[in-house]
Amino acid sequence: MTTPIAVVTTVATREDARKLAESLVSRRLAACAQISEIDSCFHWQGGLRHEREFRLVLKTTAERYDAVEQAIVELHPYDLPAIHSVALDRVHAPYAAWIADNVSAAP
Repeated sequence: MTTPIAVVTTVATREDARKLAESLVSRRLAACAQISEIDSCFHWQGGLRHEREFRLVLKTTAERYDAVEQAIVELHPYDLPAIHSVALDRVHAPYAAWIADNVSAAP
């Protein structure tokens, strides 16, 4: 049985978010990607930054995490991209099956 997860990353522009989302979904590394605009506050290069970013939430499976992470690192415009996963403990079974079906099939 596969374990559904959400992998999260952020980028600076909507265009970068769409490119990353389309690449991961077309490669069947993610079943879907959701993009939302956020306001981020963080330390970077010795200073406090406050910037608009776009968060991608990628629905995939734990079994595909390594491949998803590798693809994000290769495609991401940031020097140090935030990449983390969130376990989806309780998922509507038909939706979990849809995620698994869409990340396991060949592109």
